[in-house]
Amino acid sequence: MTVLGGKVCIVTGATRGIGKGIALQLAEKGAKVYITGRTLDPPKGSDVVGSLRETAREIEARGGTCIPVQCDHSKDADIEQLFERVKRENDDQLDILVNNAYSAVNTIMQGVTLGKKFWEQGPGVWDEVNNVGLRNHYICSVYAARLMVPRKRGLIINISSGGGLKYLFNAAYGIGKEACDRMAADCGLELRKHNVAFISLWPGPVATETIVSMLQEGVQSSADGKQLERAKKSLKMFENSETTEFAGQCIAGLATDSEVMKMSGKIVLTADLARKYGLTDAPGHAPQDMTQLKFMFGYIGYNKLAAVTPGFLRIPKWLLALGGNKFY
Repeated sequence: MTVLGGKVCIVTGATRGIGKGIALQLAEKGAKVYITGRTLDPPKGSDVVGSLRETAREIEARGGTCIPVQCDHSKDADIEQLFERVKRENDDQLDILVNNAYSAVNTIMQGVTLGKKFWEQGPGVWDEVNNVGLRNHYICSVYAARLMVPRKRGLIINISSGGGLKYLFNAAYGIGKEACDRMAADCGLELRKHNVAFISLWPGPVATETIVSMLQEGVQSSADGKQLERAKKSLKMFENSETTEFAGQCIAGLATDSEVMKMSGKIVLTADLARKYGLTDAPGHAPQDMTQLKFMFGYIGYNKLAAVTPGFLRIPKWLLALGGNKFY
């Protein structure tokens, strides 16, 4: 399938997880994909899962074109060199930038910040969560826009989450995600007259290798019945949720949508794009729609009510937005 033939893309943080899944899908659909990560290969004897070379090998096995680039997204010089290389090797062409790089998954999920108030954490937590996960996104977007604006076309995607609407994990996380959403809104406003789209994409729960592994450990280590049930519920939700490649299908849909500018500056859910473009995930997996009443009832534990609630009943987006209303 070559629906993205001739397109040049950058996917940051593509050694594993959502970034890897997005890179696999974009390359499989014909794009030339530059992927970034801090190391080409993990050190020998390391327990690190995934690498740039491994992602590149999987892409090439599917017949795609991939260029792995070692890049530490906490270093401005590395970011600048990445975009200079893409510019040089492609005659100033860049069609898609996916801002996905994120360095704080372990910090958040392994209890370094979980359950602690912001004043109980060291100030370094802010940088751990929002240096690569926010500041870097802005810098990458600056360099991408410099290539896209003269050509009057392009698509920039921030991978964000519902943590930008309501409190999730910790204060630094939510602040960063809401800032990613606002980045899409404000940068998208300035890019609109240049026909460059900027979208904040919200996947639902995603069955990444790291998350599933951590939840499995949580089930095994649960100390009491209630804790065990919560852990099992979370694990089941993620095991059946969207795969790491589904967001890539959604981005490919956006990249080929002649009306994508209507979505520029907005938050877009993968579940909505699944319906819009008729997308299906791998067998046994499906995007979970946070606006769906059926999903919400199941999430808060009303399983019997969820079972009899029609799947087409959804909360309007304007009502969902009220959940994050900051005005008195």
